[in-house]
Amino acid sequence: MELPSDQLAVVEAASADDRRTVEQLSEETGLATAAVTRAAFELEAEGLVAVTETTDESVSLTAEGESYLDVGLPEHRLYSAAVEAGADEGGVSMGQVIGAADLDGAAVDIALSNFARKGYGEIDAGEITAEADVDPDADAEAAALKAIDAGDAVGDDDVLDQLDRRGLIERDERTVRSVELTDAAVTELMAGIEEAQEVDRLTPDLLTSGEWEDVEFADYNVEADAEAIDGGKMHPLRGMAERVKEVLVGMGFEEMNGPHADAEFWINDALFMPQDHPARTHWDQFALDVPPMDDLPDGVRQDVEAAHREGAGPDGEGYHSPWGEAMARQVDLRGHTTSLSARHLAGVAQGDLEPPQRFFSVEKAYRNDEIDATHLLEFFQIEGWVMAKDLSVRDLMGTFTEFYEQFGITDLEFKPTYNPYTEPSFELFGEHPVTGEVVEIGNSGIFRPEMLDPLGVECDVMAWGLALERLMMLVTGAEDIRDVHGTLADLEYLRTEEVRY
Repeated sequence: MELPSDQLAVVEAASADDRRTVEQLSEETGLATAAVTRAAFELEAEGLVAVTETTDESVSLTAEGESYLDVGLPEHRLYSAAVEAGADEGGVSMGQVIGAADLDGAAVDIALSNFARKGYGEIDAGEITAEADVDPDADAEAAALKAIDAGDAVGDDDVLDQLDRRGLIERDERTVRSVELTDAAVTELMAGIEEAQEVDRLTPDLLTSGEWEDVEFADYNVEADAEAIDGGKMHPLRGMAERVKEVLVGMGFEEMNGPHADAEFWINDALFMPQDHPARTHWDQFALDVPPMDDLPDGVRQDVEAAHREGAGPDGEGYHSPWGEAMARQVDLRGHTTSLSARHLAGVAQGDLEPPQRFFSVEKAYRNDEIDATHLLEFFQIEGWVMAKDLSVRDLMGTFTEFYEQFGITDLEFKPTYNPYTEPSFELFGEHPVTGEVVEIGNSGIFRPEMLDPLGVECDVMAWGLALERLMMLVTGAEDIRDVHGTLADLEYLRTEEVRY
């Protein structure tokens, strides 16, 4: 029997008594692992070896995970500081506890979210309370970090998944291929196997000399595994955004753009959001340490202030609450893209607009939310509005029905709600295709006169803010937005998620 040199080397190095990995055979034969793998599959096709595959997973700590071994998990430090401050007996100022825990930057959000998740206590209205019977030393996540650092196995997959989502561990899976000689190979070895004189490519020398007519060419196994190459592709969330834009443009809408950092005037005041509203604190939005915005249009600013103080129209009441120009000029990251709508309706973005008009945007917004499966600190909002005469809720619901039908979603539910800037208002819900859970996917309504009159709009405007990530979850079946978007994104999911049209 004759075999090509690589196959012969693998047969001679393999054993019929125990399995040897491709790496072991590579070291013994001096061949590259790819050459050994190729030869093994070719030999398997000839019935001379058996190739088995197993998955080997290794777990290691990230730099962040290693740092927590020394200083402790942020939620543990927060809990210890809270108990020392007396939070196990009553509410204590959150700022005091955070300072005592020596937490800053991203560690604050991490501590707060995991403090609540693990049931260590409650956070409400700027105060923190701690459960008295909590034992941080019994925390399975902390124990798992120590075990991984020591090289010990962690048997709880749920704990590993949580540490993975937090970015505290790295998991590496690889396929291990092992080779074992068959009885047929042993028989051929005993009879003697010679090296075949084969060539694996057609060269200029073979052509010019004419030797190509006499040599034996090696067979190619077109079914052999090739090295996986992860090519570039559009992020599935970006692909969903582009699809949304196509649908809305097809429905007659025009895209609008605007600043990510804007004056509170456009983000909140122009939307008839009172300045003492709890959502306008630093616990819900991100204030920037930059000079206040100077270029607010005087006429619109004065009219907005009047609407807040006195209301709009003959029956307007206003809020009768403090309103200050200094606060209106402060710059924040926009908590919603409705600030873009306010700019356009006021004629600041594109000049005065005459009805009918349809505008939309698919842009990022930023909120200081507690991170979970459906919330991140930044997200994409599908903003849209229609300016026309005699609009009704039925027009708004019909627009949603037409829009979501383009994505195969036909089971919308509507729930009345309250917004400072729309009346009537309602939320939208859709059923998740995997979990069956009814998920909130947006908010909407008809803009109130208190918002439209100061902006100089004299007809109806219906508007909405829809969540792009929630739409993607309903379309793809994704259950945790952190797998798709953000620092904890599942790269394997992003590489393998199918392209959707």
